Amino acid sequence: PLSNSPVNCNFIRKRRTQKAGEIVIGYSDPDLSLLFYWWMGQSASTVAGAQNRIKFRSSPVISSMKEIDDSDDVIDVFDVGEFDYSSNIPDECLACIFHFLSSGDRKSSSLVCRRWLRVEGQSRHRLSLNAQSELVAVVPVIFSRFDSVTKLALKCDRRSASIGDEALVLISLRCRNLTRLKLRSCRELTDAGMESFAKNCKGLKKLSCGSCAFGAKGMNAVLNNCSALEELSVKRLRGITDGAAAEPIGPGVAGGSLRVICLKELYNGQCFGPLIIGSKSLRTLKLFRCSGDWDKILEVIAEQVSELVEIHLERLQVSDTGLAAISKCSILEILHLVKTPECTNNGLKTVAENCKLLRKLHIDGWKTNRISDDGLIAVAKHCPNLQELVLIGVNPTCASLEKLATNCLNLERLALCGSETVGDPELSCIAAKCIALRKLCIKSCPVSDQGMEALASGCPNLVKVKVKKCRLVTSGSADWLRTTTRGSVAVNLDTPEPENPDASASDGGVPEVGNEIRQVAGQVRGVSIASSSTGRSNSFKARLGLTTGRNLVACTFRRWSSFGGSSSSSSRNN
Repeated sequence: PLSNSPVNCNFIRKRRTQKAGEIVIGYSDPDLSLLFYWWMGQSASTVAGAQNRIKFRSSPVISSMKEIDDSDDVIDVFDVGEFDYSSNIPDECLACIFHFLSSGDRKSSSLVCRRWLRVEGQSRHRLSLNAQSELVAVVPVIFSRFDSVTKLALKCDRRSASIGDEALVLISLRCRNLTRLKLRSCRELTDAGMESFAKNCKGLKKLSCGSCAFGAKGMNAVLNNCSALEELSVKRLRGITDGAAAEPIGPGVAGGSLRVICLKELYNGQCFGPLIIGSKSLRTLKLFRCSGDWDKILEVIAEQVSELVEIHLERLQVSDTGLAAISKCSILEILHLVKTPECTNNGLKTVAENCKLLRKLHIDGWKTNRISDDGLIAVAKHCPNLQELVLIGVNPTCASLEKLATNCLNLERLALCGSETVGDPELSCIAAKCIALRKLCIKSCPVSDQGMEALASGCPNLVKVKVKKCRLVTSGSADWLRTTTRGSVAVNLDTPEPENPDASASDGGVPEVGNEIRQVAGQVRGVSIASSSTGRSNSFKARLGLTTGRNLVACTFRRWSSFGGSSSSSSRNN
């Protein structure tokens, strides 16, 4: 393969030594960039597997050869001139090329020569390390090479001892320009270690921590020192004291810069209330599975924070009182209500009447039937900018679907999952009325081939249809839909799968659906008959149960972004 390289190689020789085969290339072509790109195109596994080192020597005229002792580390086949054409490639250009390579290829490239090793290390800005306790011994060596890291991830296996305060302080002393830090299962970190880190890395912009053991003091230290912090994500922070004795968190100097706060699975997440209330520039608030009554806190948040455009609430104790508070966020554009059984049509109406800029609405009704046509008709009446609607465990009928299609002329993405009332008449209504619709997902609904035929003649802008676990839809109708004049429509049809009965609507939170459409993977069993009735048969109740499957919301819109069907107005924060 070497002889087929684009470089004019005058001689290639492979010599047997006590080590693995070592290859030396001599060439006279001054265009080293061609050699560089040829080298980059070689399989990293091939090079690594053969344990070869390649040494490049160049000269306008190649002179005599000399014998090399077997003890030499690298075979130097040629006696060449002193000038090395590789020096013509500036370090900045070399670093720019490295940025286009995968992590594995960058590692292979760094072994070519000492210069490439140095340039690759100095140009790497993102690093992920196994944060076991042994890491502390090699921190100086690692960060002497990678001295420009700005984004760092420290992840430890749950069964291993993690790094402690000493390692984190060493890292902070060598990475003072750090802007992003992710901590996972670093259970040996304490409040003192986080305080020292925060004082050394005051330019931190994003902090994400999960399953760590430090508490409120450590979090307050970050908020009091990192005035540029823009995004904070906290999951299962074990050091926060439960109950009334919990120390309040925030806002500190970070209150003026925070734009995104995400809290997940916290026993006493309400101790972050002062932080949320004091973050005057907050744009996105996500609360997932945090215990306690959130209605009162939401009321205070709505009064103090006026810039909120995105709110996610999942498995939270919040009622119509909390939704009434949210309705005061007049510029709200994205709202996710996932498994909040105390929220009803009345609360949704209040939000719709006051948040007229709403663009994306996700509702997982959890089969409680507390949100139905009345709430959806209010959304259709007051939110003409709606572009994306996801309904899971909600039972809309033609009455609400027709209003949505008529008034929301920008509705481009629609997902209906686990709805008993969405049958062929409803699908026909969607086909006839939703002119702007581009992507449609139907899951576990009693639709049949007849509804698919109606879909083929409507929705002129449709580019993708996904049908899952609709047992009355056959593969023949999908094939027929693909072969109609609407050849540009991608049809994804699958058969029912085994059910995972107990899981949350999203894994790690409700997804941001505006950027890409997630694949439906929720585990809700399909309906065996096509019906538009609002009634529910006992057999269907027995099969479905009250708990929808894992990732039912988190999966509605994923792989569809490749079709380029994004809305004309993108989210400010996505």
